[in-house]
Amino acid sequence: MEILVLFVVLLLLLALGVPVAIALFGAALATFAVIDIPLVVAVQRMAAGISVFTLMAIPFFIFAGDLMYRAGIAERLVRVADAAFGRMQGGLGVVNVGASMMFGAVSGSAIASASAIGSSMVPLMEEKGYPKDYSVNITVTAAIVGLLIPPSHNMIIYAAASGIGVSIGDLFLAGIVPGILTGSMLALTAWIVAKRRGLPKGTFPGWRQFFRAVVYALPGVMTGVIIMGGILSGFFTPTESSAIAVIYTALIGTFVYRSLGWKGFTEAAAKSVRTASMVLFIIAAATAFGFALALLEVPQQLGGLIGMMTDNPIMTLIIINIMLLVLGTFMDMAPLIVITTPIFLPVAMSTGVDPVHFGIILMINLGIGLVTPPVGSVLFVGSAVGKMPVPAMVRTIWPFYLTLIAALVLITFVPSLSMWLPQAF
Repeated sequence: MEILVLFVVLLLLLALGVPVAIALFGAALATFAVIDIPLVVAVQRMAAGISVFTLMAIPFFIFAGDLMYRAGIAERLVRVADAAFGRMQGGLGVVNVGASMMFGAVSGSAIASASAIGSSMVPLMEEKGYPKDYSVNITVTAAIVGLLIPPSHNMIIYAAASGIGVSIGDLFLAGIVPGILTGSMLALTAWIVAKRRGLPKGTFPGWRQFFRAVVYALPGVMTGVIIMGGILSGFFTPTESSAIAVIYTALIGTFVYRSLGWKGFTEAAAKSVRTASMVLFIIAAATAFGFALALLEVPQQLGGLIGMMTDNPIMTLIIINIMLLVLGTFMDMAPLIVITTPIFLPVAMSTGVDPVHFGIILMINLGIGLVTPPVGSVLFVGSAVGKMPVPAMVRTIWPFYLTLIAALVLITFVPSLSMWLPQAF
């Protein structure tokens, strides 16, 4: 009965168009009222959910990502990728993927990547004769690679939600190889689709222009190097690295690229405050909802249900992946991480999956949800950037969906892809 109240209230509020955070909190309040727990407990759980030192990294990484966009780092990364791959048939599609991978390595945000790279690449590709649906589809699907390549603030949320002290440094390392693999597979798909559709070739600008583009982009790319180098060396924590990323990006944008002024800095700060507030409010509300799930022993019941369906580890992981893919189409990533981690992590660990490996599985699963209707936030960003309706985008996006599913299968069932670097360090 109580479980029914929890989920019926949540679904009803979502169906009425209530914001996700308020719907989660409302469902928790209704459940607490039914089981006669003081409603103030919900507020206490919300406060406890965001009173975590590691979560301080989230607003800093969001701020750093916005500064990178305003400093023109995305445009410089596009030039590097264009100089390297633009001469191929459909080369700008591969350039789009490459630029998204590099921007993801310094921003860690799928939405920031879709906005920054899309603003540069979609008009350029359209000018060069590429169909708009092809340009936008690559932009949105390549953007989720940034969820895997560190730094990724979603990995920080997962580490906090796990409740077992999963190392953020290990998660960052674990995402590198899967991120490169997923990006490479998307680039190959972009090339194959371009060949089949007879899309245009570019020209190689020469080695001088290539190295010049690399030199111009290098200060921006060094953001990711400094972050990972500092964490791996033990010189600073992931939270401290996020603050250093802000300082470094501000200095590079102001004194090296000279494209970031006081107006841009204040606009980035204001936007980052709004974004971080929404993310942290969602995390807080999802924590109260997760506490209700724990009280009602939903994780144990779900684990028992999956155990009744199969005792095969492979089938268990397939079931978890299907559930996560379905959930990802209806809810945004941050609340899903907080809600689903306590539910599915114990089940996955019971089959022998390392919690770091499961974190990467979770990232790509929910990342696919960001580009899947009806609630795909990155899909909506791509629609806005490309000035193209979502239905028209989705009609031709299926080759990239299939590629992402193939990457998910590889990441799920080849653990060494995720675990090799953490074990090496």
